[in-house]
Amino acid sequence: MMATKITYTQQGDYLLPDLKLPKQPKVEIGIWGKRHLRYLKNHHPIIYINLLTSCKLTAYLADIDEQAEDMFFRLVKQLAEKEGVTEQLKADNQMLWVRKMNNIHKRAQEIVNAELVYT
Repeated sequence: MMATKITYTQQGDYLLPDLKLPKQPKVEIGIWGKRHLRYLKNHHPIIYINLLTSCKLTAYLADIDEQAEDMFFRLVKQLAEKEGVTEQLKADNQMLWVRKMNNIHKRAQEIVNAELVYT
């Protein structure tokens, strides 16, 4: 059985344990992961604290971010195909194409937020 050595630091009259989190890899969290982090902090603080103290928060947020990004692009592609928003439309009527794509992006964003980010 291996004994864990705990070190302490004197703070005034008290000895406080030197607690450190293990090193975690640097991971960039995108907009979807950041939104989910804010949601957890505001609406599910217990889940947030559990993930944070178990050193699983970064990996969890990176996973959510990747899933949301994939879902968003898949939805945009599917909606554009369904509604006939093509490169030909872009060439023929660029302003109509922009309006339709903006609408598709907003709807896809709302779906991802409702089904993945804010749950």
